[in-house]
Amino acid sequence: MLLFKQNKDLNKGKFKMPAISMFYGIIIYLYYMDNRQHHLSHIHAMYQDSEVIVSIEEGKVLDGSFPNNKLKLLLAWMEIHKDELIADWKLAVEGQETYKIEPLR
Repeated sequence: MLLFKQNKDLNKGKFKMPAISMFYGIIIYLYYMDNRQHHLSHIHAMYQDSEVIVSIEEGKVLDGSFPNNKLKLLLAWMEIHKDELIADWKLAVEGQETYKIEPLR
């Protein structure tokens, strides 16, 4: 749980991390005001003890690791919901509330 432990201060005060979707045991988060570390639009995802940060535009893993089958599901969901993810990212980096995105079914 390295990535979320490093960013635990983001869950306090103005830096919150809303869960925007959940499916097949995968929980997807966006950090508010989180455009400094990776300088790209990205999501944070957790599955059991695995964590990964993935760029929204390219679907490239920026940090962490995920079981291969869960990463494929995550990337498919991201491709389907790319427009919603970009819109939520813009809201999140401005500190505004994000919208929930439909899970993968």
